[in-house]
Amino acid sequence: MTNTEALKKKIEEQGLKLGFIAEKLGLTQYGFANKVNNKTEFKSTEIKILCKLLNITSLEEKESIFFAEEVD
Repeated sequence: MTNTEALKKKIEEQGLKLGFIAEKLGLTQYGFANKVNNKTEFKSTEIKILCKLLNITSLEEKESIFFAEEVD
């Protein structure tokens, strides 16, 4: 399960637009929004691209964002 708040914060910190990220992932903005909001899951290839785009280098940070056990 994706930690939506942490992911949105990371996107904001990097100054990226959701449409730009969706395009890089080969998704529509709607499809990307569904993944961010846990309606569908990110594929491993998408997570890899997101980590590169968002400058996520530590395994701990990656796991806390993309593999959260519970999200409020």
